[in-house]
Amino acid sequence: MSIVDKALGAITPPESDEARAEATEKARMAASPGDWLSMALDHHQQIRVAFTECRNAVDAAARLAGMKRLALVLNGHSLAEEVVLYPALAKAGEKGHAGMAYTEQTTAKMQMAELERIDPSTDEWKDKLEHIRGAVLHHMFEEEGSWFLKLKEDYDDQGFLTARFREEYERYVGGEISGATAGMGETRSFDGRDGASPLGLQ
Repeated sequence: MSIVDKALGAITPPESDEARAEATEKARMAASPGDWLSMALDHHQQIRVAFTECRNAVDAAARLAGMKRLALVLNGHSLAEEVVLYPALAKAGEKGHAGMAYTEQTTAKMQMAELERIDPSTDEWKDKLEHIRGAVLHHMFEEEGSWFLKLKEDYDDQGFLTARFREEYERYVGGEISGATAGMGETRSFDGRDGASPLGLQ
């Protein structure tokens, strides 16, 4: 286990699936159709689905494809948060939480970079994926349970956040992902075109 893995485990106390679901529901109730919060929650659902696809992959090729889809939505979402939402969170009086959010996402990016270098056919790959999944789910729980509710309540220009969050996400992903209704049984591309490879690969 690497030093980063140990640090990751230390800062990600497990919460129950029920607690996570309650936080998501609470955040959904605070969101308005099409606003930055609804988009962020849609992205979170896309991320959950992508992790499950990686965990359920039956061979190395499927794991690798799943990892690429996960990386696309995870990176696009996290970069939009870092450029738009976390500075706004700090401005709304939550500098400590904003700093923690940056740290957690940087750690997740480091972990994803490590995952890329591990043979996807090995148990080590599965273990690393689980470390990342646990950290990301906990991070989203923090956002949905309190941080984003505070931002929704206290930031004075919600329209600006929505426009900029969408802009930064689409700058990376190349198009909006329809995630509100994405379910485990559906096949969706991550650039909005059914059947397209997630990174333009064939």
